[in-house]
Amino acid sequence: MRTITVEEHFITPAFLAGPGKHFMNRFRDSGPAGAVIVDRLTDLGDKRVAEMDAAGIDMQVVSLNAPGVEQAEPDEAVACARESNDWLAEAIKKHPTRFAGFASLATQAPDKAADELERCVRKLGFKGANINGHTRGRYLDDKFFAPILTRAEALDVPIYLHPTAPAKPVLDALYGGFSPAVTAVFSTGAWGWHIETAVHLLRLVLAGVFDRHPKLQICIGHMGEAIPFMLERTNRVLPPQLTKLARPVADYLRQNVHYTFGGFNFTPTFLNLLLEIGVDRIMFSADYPYGSMAEARSFLQHLPVSEADRERIAHGNAERLLRL
Repeated sequence: MRTITVEEHFITPAFLAGPGKHFMNRFRDSGPAGAVIVDRLTDLGDKRVAEMDAAGIDMQVVSLNAPGVEQAEPDEAVACARESNDWLAEAIKKHPTRFAGFASLATQAPDKAADELERCVRKLGFKGANINGHTRGRYLDDKFFAPILTRAEALDVPIYLHPTAPAKPVLDALYGGFSPAVTAVFSTGAWGWHIETAVHLLRLVLAGVFDRHPKLQICIGHMGEAIPFMLERTNRVLPPQLTKLARPVADYLRQNVHYTFGGFNFTPTFLNLLLEIGVDRIMFSADYPYGSMAEARSFLQHLPVSEADRERIAHGNAERLLRL
């Protein structure tokens, strides 16, 4: 069975010295395990391929690690995004059957970001873009970002909406008052990242983004960032009579969004996603190097689904969406 993972990460020297410095220093300072993560992120060659072989992973669709370039100054973001995309393109050339790419975009400069997306798709063969949450507190439903969404729709490529930390006022209000260590995790991987991404996606729906861009496709990770659990409730209390949208909220979440595992190897959570969304919009991922490829592969193998559905999740849905 072919396996394709679609939320996997890398970093470049320019990112490490610039927009990613603070985030990556957290791992470097956390001891040997953190140093291993940084080392794995910097490798997009033979060592990673060997790890993929050992775990039974055939292809990774790779994106620049959070926080990406979205929180940087515009000029730095434009330069770092282009450098990262060129770096990734060279890695893909060396292993074209093992790696594919999502573009990094300087969302602070939407017209330039749209042009960079087109360059990455048409010239570098990338499969879409990865956007790390808000841009300094500004969300993609803001019409400021319309050039990016318009270009993604025209190119027929998805945007992977990856988590980022909440804006500081939100972080302080909701996640403050604890030790720095608890706040750091509570506001990110334990809760904040996921709720932040769910709210971001719902903003896109409620702002009419998918009415304006009906062919636009968004991917989110972590078994849906808690959206499947709340889907029926949200759909019921936000009917079209209230939202003035063309369709019910659930329609957009089932027709314009794709969902990946992203380190959530939890069977009850998967079953909730499967029952609410359906098998055709679920894609395998491991969240490398934060998640274990071997554990993700074992989880996939033991999912309580038919073999045909396992094949769809393992590779078929990604092949169709990303034209792999």
